[in-house]
Amino acid sequence: MSDDDMICRPLRQMARNALLSNRRLDIACMALAPGEWEAPRISFFPSLKETMVHLLNADRWYADMIRGSRPGIPVAEGNRATPTDFASERATVDGWMVAFCEDLSASELSREIINHWPDRTFTETLADTLLHVFLHGQHHRGQIHAMLAGSSVAPPQLDEFIQANVPDLRAPDLAALGWDEAWLTR
Repeated sequence: MSDDDMICRPLRQMARNALLSNRRLDIACMALAPGEWEAPRISFFPSLKETMVHLLNADRWYADMIRGSRPGIPVAEGNRATPTDFASERATVDGWMVAFCEDLSASELSREIINHWPDRTFTETLADTLLHVFLHGQHHRGQIHAMLAGSSVAPPQLDEFIQANVPDLRAPDLAALGWDEAWLTR
């Protein structure tokens, strides 16, 4: 493995983990009883739907900031009325982020990103921006996981995707995406 690959590998793994974790959460939400996706819950955002939409919107927003000269994410043509509608858009955004991180080189990580928040503007490196994106996602996936615990669907396991010695736990997910263990762990 090249030095460049070793430097970028953790970001690639986090992008893969986000896609696989989001996929499991989408599958769980598609199995909810009618009305549960929109039902009021106790969390920062008041429902599974609102939490998942926030996470998707934030990922789209950050992707637009970090993409540089690379193509953007297509605008969704559907809606977010149901978990199934939502999952299609989520998969597109996650796929873009995986592809972006797969193509990363170490020299790009110091590129400055201008971040425009509502109350301030600041500059940070691409590496720091990507770390924030992935940590933000983990934070909200944890909330979604907890909200699912109070629903008719058991929360899915989310934390084995980047561990080296548990391929049996993720084999169905990888097969569904056309990925293999060698690609995931490289």
